[in-house]
Amino acid sequence: MLISHGHLDHCGAVPNLMYMKPEVFMTPPTAEFTELLGRDTLKLAERTLSGVAPFDPDDLQKLSRSIQKTDTGTEFMTHGYRARFYGAGHIPGASGIYLESEAEESLFYTGDFSLQATRLVPGAEKFPKADTLILESTYFGEEHTPRKETEERFIESVWETLDMGGTAIIPAFAIGRTQEILMLLDAHGIHAYVDGMGKDVYKILKKYPEYLKNPKLLDQAFDNATHVKQSKRAEILKEPSVIVTTAGMLNGGPVLYYLSKLYKDPNSKILLTGYQVEGTNGRMAVENGIVENNGNVLSLKPKLEQYDFSAHSGDSELKQVVKKFCKKGTERVFVMHGDKTEAFAQWISEEIGVEAYAPANGESFTF
Repeated sequence: MLISHGHLDHCGAVPNLMYMKPEVFMTPPTAEFTELLGRDTLKLAERTLSGVAPFDPDDLQKLSRSIQKTDTGTEFMTHGYRARFYGAGHIPGASGIYLESEAEESLFYTGDFSLQATRLVPGAEKFPKADTLILESTYFGEEHTPRKETEERFIESVWETLDMGGTAIIPAFAIGRTQEILMLLDAHGIHAYVDGMGKDVYKILKKYPEYLKNPKLLDQAFDNATHVKQSKRAEILKEPSVIVTTAGMLNGGPVLYYLSKLYKDPNSKILLTGYQVEGTNGRMAVENGIVENNGNVLSLKPKLEQYDFSAHSGDSELKQVVKKFCKKGTERVFVMHGDKTEAFAQWISEEIGVEAYAPANGESFTF
C-alpha cells in the first residue's frame, strides 16, 4: 500500500486493511496525519449513538507498526517494484507515486496535486515519464480564481467584519488550510485565535520543515495567534475577533460552538475557505442558510461567504499535465477523483489521441 497524502479520503480506510498484512509506505508527515485522523475517527465513533467505528484501536496499532516512512525523492523496492514518491504540492507530505516493474513497465499516480505554490507548500515538482498515468480530475472544466485576488477579497472582508464590531468565523480544514489561513492573516497584521485539530497538525509540521515552503513564517503565524482552550472559548466572544477553527465543512469540532453563540448576529461573518461536500452542514449553510447542531436547526443571521483556497490544480493545469505525459510517451490515462471523469477521459481521447478511461468502482483492466 502506497499512500499519497494525509487527507481522510485518501488515508482514512487504511486501518481497515490490516488483515491483509500489507507493506505500507508513506512520507513522514502523511504517516503522522494518518494516525492523527485514525485516532480522531475512533473518538468520533464513541460520541455517536451507534458507537460503531470502521476499525478498532488494534487495527490502528497494527498500522503504526507497519508504516515504512519514506521521504520524497528516495527510491525503494516493494514486491519486485521500484518505487518513489514525488512532491505533489497540495498539502505538506503529499506525493505522486511512481512504480516500475522488473519488465520496466511504469505507472505514475498523481494523487491530489497542485502546480501552484501556496504560502504553506511549494507547487508539485517535475513528474517522471510513465507508460500509464492515473490522475485526479477534481477541477476538470473549472479554473480557480487567481490566489492573490482571492486573498485580497478575503482580507478585506475580515477587516470589514471587525470594523462592524462582528466576529469573523473562519472554518478551515485541520491539515493544510488552517495553517495557510493563519499565515495569510499574520502577513496582513490580523491577530487570530486558532482552535481545533489544526493546532495538533502544526505540532506535526514543526518536525518536518523540509516539506514546507517557509517554516519561519509558519512559526511566526502560530506564535502570533492565540491558541484557544475549550474552557476559554466564551471569553473570546466578548469582543470582535477572528477565529480560525475546525471543522472546515461545519460538520463538527469547535466551529459548532461558535456558531451556536453567534448565529443570530448579523454583524458577524462565516468565511468558508474550502469546498463543501453535499450533505454537510457547510453545503446546507451555503444553499439554505441553516446548520444542524445537536439536533437543533440554526437559521444563520451572519453573512456567509465562500472563498476558493483550493489546493488542487485547475482545468488548464490538469490538461497541461496530461499533454506533457503523453508527449513523453504515456500510452494510457486513467482519470479519477472528480465529478466529470468521463468527460475528461473523452477530452483526452479526442484532443490528444491517447487511450483514456474513467473506471467505475470494481472495474479491472488488463494490458
